Amino acid sequence: MSQEPKNQAVSPAALASSNFIRNLIEADLAAGKYAARRWSGRPGPAVQQLAGPLDTAKIRTRFPPEPNGYLHFGHAKSICLNFGLAQDFGGRCHLRFDDTNPEKEEQEYVDSIIDSVRWLGYSWEDPIREGPSDAECNLYFASNYFDWMVEFAEYLISSGHAYVESQSAEEMRDSRGTLTVAGTNSPFRERSVEENLDLFKRMQNGEFPDGAHILRAKIDMAAANINLRDPAIYRIRHASHHNTGNRWCVYPMYTYAHPIEDALENITHSICTLEFADQRPFYDWLLERLAEGGLLQCPLPQQIEFSRLNLTYIVLSKRKLIQLVEEQHVAGWDDPRLPTLVARAAAATRRQVFACLPSASAHHAPIR
Repeated sequence: MSQEPKNQAVSPAALASSNFIRNLIEADLAAGKYAARRWSGRPGPAVQQLAGPLDTAKIRTRFPPEPNGYLHFGHAKSICLNFGLAQDFGGRCHLRFDDTNPEKEEQEYVDSIIDSVRWLGYSWEDPIREGPSDAECNLYFASNYFDWMVEFAEYLISSGHAYVESQSAEEMRDSRGTLTVAGTNSPFRERSVEENLDLFKRMQNGEFPDGAHILRAKIDMAAANINLRDPAIYRIRHASHHNTGNRWCVYPMYTYAHPIEDALENITHSICTLEFADQRPFYDWLLERLAEGGLLQCPLPQQIEFSRLNLTYIVLSKRKLIQLVEEQHVAGWDDPRLPTLVARAAAATRRQVFACLPSASAHHAPIR
C-alpha cells in the first residue's frame, strides 16, 4: 500500500512568498544556480559573456513585447510581474522588442510601448556603478541579434540539426500529422550539410521568392508534441524592417528567436503565459543544442509559464483591438472605451486638467 506523504517543514522564505514563481526564484538563489554567470555589459554569445566580470544582477527578467500594437491591461500584468521580480530580488529587467516580423511592426508601436512602461513607473535604466555614465541601459531589440541568429542557424545545419525545406506550405501541413497520427519525414530532410548551407546562403542573398524555401530544425517527426516535428526556424520575407531596413530578406520565426534572445541577454527566468507551455520543449532543445556548440553561456534561461490576465466582457486580444482601430469603430488607440494603457494614460491626463479648472459653481449660479 502506498503511504501518505509526510508533512515537510516549510521555510519562512517560502511562507512569505505569494506565488510559485517567487518560490522557484528563491530556490534557485539559495542553490547558487546563477552565482557564476558572467555579464559583459551587453547581450552576446558565450565567448563575449565569459570574458566579462561576474553578473551583479542576481536574476534577469525581461518584458518582451512585439511592436505590432499598443499595450493593454494584460501587458500591464506582465510588466508589473517582470519588473517587480527584478526589483524584489536584486536583479535587472530588460525591455526588449521582439521585432522579428517586419510586415506587422512599426516605430509608432515601439514609441508607445516605451511611454506606457514609463507611465506605469518602471525603468530599464539602472545606475549600478559609479555614476550616470556607467548606467546599464537594458533597452534591446531582437533585430539587433539577427547576425548571431543566422550564425546559430548555420551551426545547426553544420551539426545536422537543421535542413532547408522546399515543400509547399500545404505539403508541410499534410506531412505534419495530427495529435494521434505521427508526421512523415520531408523528402528534403536528408539533404547534405553542404547543400543546406548553400541554399541557406542563397536564401539570405535574396535569390528566392517568399515561400520558396524555409529552414527547419531536425528533431522528430513522430514526437508526441507537434511542436517538435521539425519546426520552421527561418523563412524568406522580402520586406523592409523598422529597425534594420532592407538589410535582410530572411527572418527568424518567433519560436526560434525568442529563446536565443533570452540567452544572449543572460535572462535567468523567462516568464510567459500558459499558451507557450507546449513550446517549452523546443525552447529547451534549441538552447541545449547551441550550448553544446559552445555558443551560449550556461546555466541557460528557464521558461516559466503563468496564467494570462482575462477580464469578463473585456477584449484583451491585440489582433481584435487592431481591428477595432483600423475599421474605425473607435476614435484611436487612446479611445477611453479601449482597455489600452495609452487610453488610461489619456484619461488620467484629462482628469488632471479638469481638476485644475475653476469650479463651475464659482462662476455660475446654481440651476433651479
